[in-house]
Amino acid sequence: MSTIFQYLIPIALAAVFLVLLMGLWNMMRGGSANRSQTLMRWRVGLQFVAVIIVMAAFYVSAG
Repeated sequence: MSTIFQYLIPIALAAVFLVLLMGLWNMMRGGSANRSQTLMRWRVGLQFVAVIIVMAAFYVSAG
């Protein structure tokens, strides 16, 4: 079971990083404010999922 976390954690972190970069790129080029809000919401949601995955990995490894 812990092997799945070896794949899930980097994928979740990469997803958060990618959405963060997309948001920064949109802001730097003066893009739409609505798009910035959408990307912010996606980033927050993906961060939540990433934290849940990391905490689940800790729980599984401790038990």
